[in-house]
Amino acid sequence: MKFLKYTYIAFVSLLLTSCLIGKKYQRPNLNLPGQYRNVKEGIAQTQDTLMHQPRSFFKNTILVQLLDSAFLKNSDLLLAVQNISLAEKTLSMVKLNYLPELNAQMNGTYNKVSKNSLAGQIDGRRENKDFNLSAVLSWEIDIWGKIKNEKKEALVNYLKTEEVRKAVQTRLVANIAKGYYNLLMLDEQLNIANKSKELSDSTLQMMKIQYQVGDANILGIRQLEAQIDGNRILVSQIEQSISSQESALSVLCGNYVTSIKRKQEEKEEFYSVPSEGYPASLLSERPDIKAAELSLQAANARVGIYQAAMYPNINISLSGGLNSLTSSNWFSVPASLFGTVAGGITQPIFNRKKLKTQYEQARIEKEKEVISFRQTVLEGYAQVCDALKNNEEIEKQYIFALNKEKALKDNMTSIRVLFTTGIVNYLDIITVHSSYLEARLQTSRLRMEKAMAKVELYYALGGGWQ
Repeated sequence: MKFLKYTYIAFVSLLLTSCLIGKKYQRPNLNLPGQYRNVKEGIAQTQDTLMHQPRSFFKNTILVQLLDSAFLKNSDLLLAVQNISLAEKTLSMVKLNYLPELNAQMNGTYNKVSKNSLAGQIDGRRENKDFNLSAVLSWEIDIWGKIKNEKKEALVNYLKTEEVRKAVQTRLVANIAKGYYNLLMLDEQLNIANKSKELSDSTLQMMKIQYQVGDANILGIRQLEAQIDGNRILVSQIEQSISSQESALSVLCGNYVTSIKRKQEEKEEFYSVPSEGYPASLLSERPDIKAAELSLQAANARVGIYQAAMYPNINISLSGGLNSLTSSNWFSVPASLFGTVAGGITQPIFNRKKLKTQYEQARIEKEKEVISFRQTVLEGYAQVCDALKNNEEIEKQYIFALNKEKALKDNMTSIRVLFTTGIVNYLDIITVHSSYLEARLQTSRLRMEKAMAKVELYYALGGGWQ
C-alpha cells in the first residue's frame, strides 16, 4: 500500500511540474511610437479602424455590387477559405489527442512444425492453432505539456488562416476599388480627348477657310492636322488601357473577360476619412500583422513540443478479449476471456542528436518569426504614414490642378476670339489647346489619385469587409 501511495504522489508531482516545460508566449517589445509621422501634437485620436463600416466607406453602389460578386468567385479568396477548412480539421483532430486510442483486432493463426523440430520431438504435436479477438486501449499521459502545445499550435494556425483570409479579402477590396476608379478616370480622359479632337477639328476647318482667303498658311494647317493625329493616338491608347483594365477586373472578380459596368457617384464616393488622429496602436487590427503574430505563437508552441519530446513518455495500455486454441470454444465465456494491464516510461537517451537538433531548430525558427513579426509591423507603420501623407499632398495638388484648368479654360475662350481677328497666329492656338488638354487630363488623373489614396489609407489601417 505504501508503494502505491508513493507512486501516486510521484505521479501527481509530475503532473504539477508539467507547466515548467515550454515558455508562455510573450509579445516582443516593438517600441511602437504613439502616433504616426508628421501628425501634429494635440490631435484628438480616433479608434475608428474603418473595419466597423466597410460598406459605408464605399458609397458607390455599383462598386459595392462588384465587390460582393468578387467575394463569391475570386480564386485567391476561395483558396483562403479552403485553407481555413483544412486548419479547422487539423484542430478538431488535435483536440482529441488527450483521449486514449482504442483499437480492435481479430486474428487466427495456424502453425505446423516439422517432425524433427524440438517442439515435434517433445510432445509430438506438430499442429498449433490460436484464435484471438481483442481490444487494445493505449493512453499517453501528457506530463510535459506536449499535447497541450500541439493543441495551441493547431489553434493559432487555424486563427492564422482566418486572418490570412481577411488579408486576402482586404487586398482584393483595395485592388478592385483601384481598378474601378482607374476605369472611371480612363472614361473621363477618353471623353476629354474626344472633345479636344472635336475642338481641334473645328479650329482646323476655321483655319482652312482663312487659308482660302489668304489669312493663314499651309504650315499652320499641317501643324494642326498633326495635333489632331496626336489626339487620335491618345484616344486609341486610352481605349487600349480601358480594355486591359476591364480584363484585369474581370479576372479579379472570377469572371471571363467582359465589360465592367461603372458610374461616377454624383456625391461623395467615400466615407469621410480623417487625415490624421489615428493612434499607432491600431496597427494591431491589420490582418497581416495579426497573422504574423499568430505565426510567432505557433513557433513558440513548437518549441514546447520539441522540448517535451526530450523528456520521458509515460504510456498506459489495457487489452482484453477472447482467446482460444480451437474455434469451437473461441466464444466460450468466461473460459476464453483474458485481460492485460501494462504501463511504461520511455526516456530518450541516444537518438543521434535528433531530438536536441529539432529543439534547437524550433528555437531558431521562433527567432525568425520574431524578426518577421517586427518587420511586418515596421512595414505596416510605414504604409500608414505614406498613406496619410499622400492623402494630404494629393488634395493640395488637386486644388492646384483645378485652378490651373480654370485659368487655361478662360484662355481657350479668349484665344479663339483673338485668332479669328488675326491678333494671334496658329502656334498660339495650338499651344493653348495642348496646354488645356494636358491640364484637363492632369486634373482627371489627380481625381483618380485622390480616390486611390483614400483606398490605400483604408487598406493600410486594416480595413476589411463584413
